[in-house]
This record gives sequence, structure tokens and C-alpha cells, in this order.
Amino acid sequence: MAAPMLRWGSPGRRWALAWGDGGFRQRRGSPTGSASNRVRGQSSGAQQLLDTAQKPRKGKHEWAALVGLEIHAQISSNSKLFSGSQVRFAAPPNSLVSFFDASLPGTLPVLNRRCVEAAVMTGLALNCHINKKSLFDRKHYFYADLPAGYQITQQRLPIAVNGSLTYSICTGKKQSQMITKTVRIKQIQLEQDSGKSLHDDLRSQTLIDLNRAGVGLLEVVLEPDMSCGEEAATAVRELQLILQALGTSQANMAEGQLRVDANISVHHPGEPWGIRTEVKNLNSIKFLAKAIDYEIQRQIDELENGGEILNETRSFDYKLGCTMPMRDKEGKQDYRFMPEPNLPPLLLYDATSLPAGTDSQQVINIDQIRERLPELPRVTRERLIQQYGMLPEHGFALLNEVGLLEFFQNVIKETRAEPKKVTSWVLNIFLGYLKQQNLAISESPVTPSALAELLDLLDSKAISSSAAKQVFDELWKNEGKTPAQIVSEKQLELMQDQEALEQLCCAAMELHPQVVMDVKKGHPRAINKLIGIVRKMTLNRADPAVIKEILEKKLSS
Repeated sequence: MAAPMLRWGSPGRRWALAWGDGGFRQRRGSPTGSASNRVRGQSSGAQQLLDTAQKPRKGKHEWAALVGLEIHAQISSNSKLFSGSQVRFAAPPNSLVSFFDASLPGTLPVLNRRCVEAAVMTGLALNCHINKKSLFDRKHYFYADLPAGYQITQQRLPIAVNGSLTYSICTGKKQSQMITKTVRIKQIQLEQDSGKSLHDDLRSQTLIDLNRAGVGLLEVVLEPDMSCGEEAATAVRELQLILQALGTSQANMAEGQLRVDANISVHHPGEPWGIRTEVKNLNSIKFLAKAIDYEIQRQIDELENGGEILNETRSFDYKLGCTMPMRDKEGKQDYRFMPEPNLPPLLLYDATSLPAGTDSQQVINIDQIRERLPELPRVTRERLIQQYGMLPEHGFALLNEVGLLEFFQNVIKETRAEPKKVTSWVLNIFLGYLKQQNLAISESPVTPSALAELLDLLDSKAISSSAAKQVFDELWKNEGKTPAQIVSEKQLELMQDQEALEQLCCAAMELHPQVVMDVKKGHPRAINKLIGIVRKMTLNRADPAVIKEILEKKLSS
């Protein structure tokens, strides 16, 4: 089948023959596919709930939970999927709406090349098979913020299928053990977003903002291979990091760029799966885990009390911490899927199938996109472990906070301190201050250069570790001073006069003979009291290791 002729549109790079997508509008009854019917191990974060769910209770059988996800990620693009309207968060209502977005008669879709490339790149990163031919459909339902009465989606033949997402969960008392799990990806499809309903309770009216209508989305459908809220939340977070690394989506959940629908059911191991419910529009990793765990326990309680589970759509009330019924589920027939008549099949190529003499601007080459794949989070973590000798959990921590890895690497470039020391300061001190004040990395008053200079002072033994923390606290106050200036003004330099330090150690031993006797009687911890006394005499300006060395020498003589 010959490729359709394409042209560039404006604004943005677009194609003349629109090749479609499917919408995010509240999906009803989308299948999550099959999965092996085995009991899956539970992870630590939701352990209390799931331990309760899986323990035999008063003659009852144990329970197993199945969780599948439908994830909608907004594609990073300057314009919408089928129109030239701009995409901008928090723009004035209805200021970014084209005739096509408003579904005026006679308007036709024009596909955004960027969105197709983003879908292919995401599929490759998630180990999917990329279909060289994919189709578009109309999915009908009627809602105020969907002016056409249907969405363009990929129901029959999506752009990517049969992938996998690998993620790791930290377990153990110190969260230092890693358990790696894999969830299958059923499909990835392009689709257009709907508008937004704004409810005015004071005036008892609902207003419609169509700025979001037609924005390009990637729907990633995960098979029900997860068994608790923590697993689902960790998988979504890993996908979020992948999308951000690829640049295919900013995946900012606070701005609605990543939304999750969770399909949940429970059953007795070895028996048929239970009836599932769907929890809609979860826009927080934290609430996703809570909603799933609550729904699992709710279904177990309902069944053990003789009730039944309804095939319904529910929402999560984060204030009450529970799911609430929204509506009964509808079958696929209610959507009245039909082929999209205004969009020809989307044809993709690779190096082996690309026709001779083809204009590269008119087609998408899968192999060229594969060559542009950046380093993915899993590879980045492995590199950090090998390059800096850090623990696996430290690699996860650096990637989990937006901008933290870049901050860490900038500190590494400018300091002589060992990577292990830098890792400790960034993850414990720096990140701790940020979380205490609920600040983003970009809002930190301490720059990588300032922290690097501080660590150099500590590494050269110009200051003690306790003095370094005092200097950091002063830096956090953002008074525009360098670490060296703070050290000088507050006289935090370590004592370099060895003779004076020896005299102070002798004085401390003479003033506290009982402590000296305790050390000589075989109580090694008693020396710490002497070290503390000497440090106090030096106003904490002496290195504890040097003090200990002097004391041990004098006590043994």
C-alpha cells in the first residue's frame, strides 16, 4: 500500500492527511487483557493492607488482587494532535481553540508528526512491537466538553503492542533490598483529549473550556500483572521517568499531563478472576496507591460479608480516603466504535521497508527514531552504581526527585570530595532541607557550586563535619555569602596547632580522672566523653578523629 502524500502545516510540523488518535475522555469498559492466573508476591509499602487481605480469616480462603492500569500521558508538542492550535497550560479559557477543536462542520483533522514520533519512541523504549500500519476509529459518547460527540482513537489496530515495563521496589527495614518486577504492556495508542468542565456551584452552572480539546495523548494500557497500590504506584513512577527522559511527555501529574485509571479485582487463588471495578482519573502517585489499596480491601470486605462486586466506575475521594461510585460500567458496544472516515491508515517504515526515492520528510522511519533513543532511567541507575560505587537505592533516590540527578552531577564536577561523600550530603542534608520546606530542586537557595566548595573545605580538613553542617545552614539562609566567608566570619576553622590541642587533651584528662579510669578498665566508649569535653573546650573547632588519636596515645603511655 503506497504511502499517502504529506505536507507541512503551520504552526508546527503537521501532515496534510490526518492520521488519528483516540481520546482520553472517561473510558468505560476498556479491557485490560489477559494475564497468568498466579498469586503475586506483595511488596512492603502496602503490606499491612495486603497481609490482611491475603491471610486466611476465620475459615475464609486467602485472597489475591489483580491491578491493571490505563495511563494517559499528554504528548509534549507545541500544537494539538489534529489542529494547529497551541498547547499551553493555564491559558485563558477558550483562547486556544481552532474550528476543528470546536467541531465546526466541514473541518478536517491534520495529523501532527511530532505526536506520531513521540508514540513510536515511547513504544520502542517500552519494548513494544511497532505496527507499520495502524488504524483510527471514532469512539462515540456524549458529554458537554466533547463537542463532536465522539473521540478519534485507535481501537482496532494501535500504533504499538506487546511491550513490557520493568520496575524495582525497595523492601526491607531500611528499604535497602530491591525486588525487580515486570508488567506487560498491552498497547500504546494515540488519542485526542477532551475539553474541561468548570463547575460553578454558586451559580449552579457548568462552563466549558475547550483549550484542552484535541491535545495529543498517549494511552498506555498495562495488563493486570500488579497486586497492590505500591506496585502500581512504582510502575507509574518508572513510566513517568521514562517519558521525561524521552521528552515525549513532561508527565506532570499536578498539571494533568499524566492521569491514571486503575482496574481492580480480587479472587481466591486458583479460582476465576473476580468482577473488576475501575477507579477513574487518579492524578497523584500517592493517591493512586491509596485508592487501589482501599478498593482491594473494600472488595474483600464486601465479598466476605456476603455482598457482590458491581462492574462499575468509581472515583477516589482523597479527603475521605475512600472510593465512591460514579456510574455503572458500559460495554464496548455503547461506544459504537467505527472506522474514522477522514483518516487513512497510518503507515510507518523501517530501513528494510522504506521505498526507494522516498522523501524522508513525508514518512516516519522507525529505525531512525530508535537511533535517537536517549539513556533510559534503568541504564542511568546502572551507570551511577558502576561509575560512583553507590548503592542501588541511592540511584533510585537521585532519579526519583526532579532535577536531583543534575544537581548531584554538577556538584561532582566541581568538588574534590569522594562521590560517596557527595551522595550522602545530597540525599541526606540537601534533600532533607528541601523536603522540610517543601521546595523543588530549582527553588533551592544552595547552588551546586556552593555545596561543592563546602565539601572541598570539609575534604581538606579545614572544617569539621559539624561545622560543615553549620555552614550549610547559613548558606540555606541565602545571605549571598560563600562557604569560605561564613567559615571565616564565624571562626569555624579546625585547630591546626597540634601542641595546643595536646595541652587541652591533658587538661581534660586531669579534670576528669574517673573517665580516664573507666577507659583504662576496659570501657572503650568512655573515651567518647573525653572527646566531647575537648571539643567543647575548642568550641567544636577540633577534628574528633585527631582528638581521639591524641587521647589514645596519652592513655596508653
